[in-house]
Amino acid sequence: MTGLVILPIIIGLLFLTFFIVKQQSAAVVERFGKFVYVRQSGLQLKIPIVDSVAGRLSLRIQQLDVVVETKTKDDVFVKLKVSVQFKVIKEKVYDAFYKLDNPADQITSFIFDVVRAEVPKLILDDVFIKKDDVAIAVKSEIQEAMTEYGFQIIKTLVTDIDPDAQVKESMNRINASEREKVAAQFEGEAQKILIVEKAKAEAESKRLQGQGIADQRREIARGLEDSVKVLNGVDINSQEASALIVVTQHYDTLQSVGAEANSNLILMPNSPQAGSEMLNNMVASFTASNQIGEEMKKARVKKENNSKGDA
Repeated sequence: MTGLVILPIIIGLLFLTFFIVKQQSAAVVERFGKFVYVRQSGLQLKIPIVDSVAGRLSLRIQQLDVVVETKTKDDVFVKLKVSVQFKVIKEKVYDAFYKLDNPADQITSFIFDVVRAEVPKLILDDVFIKKDDVAIAVKSEIQEAMTEYGFQIIKTLVTDIDPDAQVKESMNRINASEREKVAAQFEGEAQKILIVEKAKAEAESKRLQGQGIADQRREIARGLEDSVKVLNGVDINSQEASALIVVTQHYDTLQSVGAEANSNLILMPNSPQAGSEMLNNMVASFTASNQIGEEMKKARVKKENNSKGDA
């Protein structure tokens, strides 16, 4: 009977003697309310009834997100979301457990203090550009203070910058205007390129057209030259040969015009006398031109001789 009473007591004492600490955790053991030691992960033991586990701390990395509202140098209200990653230093579990009642509140206070000291030095645009500098300043300030309490600051990040709604709308309008300006510049350059290329194409077309006309006239002249030579070979002088060619081309032109069903009406002399008269006018023009050229040549030679005589 006595054994049945003692057995539960022994089992109870065993449960009070042994306790388990999870991985990446630490347990603080007190004896009658006074700190005795820290136990790390694994199966641990303590004096039953006398010793008690006062608390447990996680040694894992924790994250605290804090939103701070402040004003920039150019009087714009902005909200910054600051994320702080921290953990308890394994060798300073005592300090982390006894020196600081609420580490999250302490870290939050430091974040507010640093952000509201740094951001008012910057204009809004610089807050976006230098957000990493703000994060570094926060980490430096918190690290120095929290190490004393047994906490290590792993990393500090400014994860969000949220200006006032009206300011964001204005910034979006400015951004849209800048993009429209760039788009207009590109469109203008494209139009300029199209105009230049079109002008180059038209110039090249005119050049090739002129070259084609010149080649055509050159071949016509060669054909006329050959025709004159052939006619001279059958005892027809040059003037008669020219008249015959002009008359022949005259009738060929009339025939070509008449062959086209949709051709425009052309009124022109159609008698042989008209062709002969046109040829005579051409010959007279050529003769007058040659005479003027000879007279100008003689005058130039005479002037040169007079200049040499005076010298």
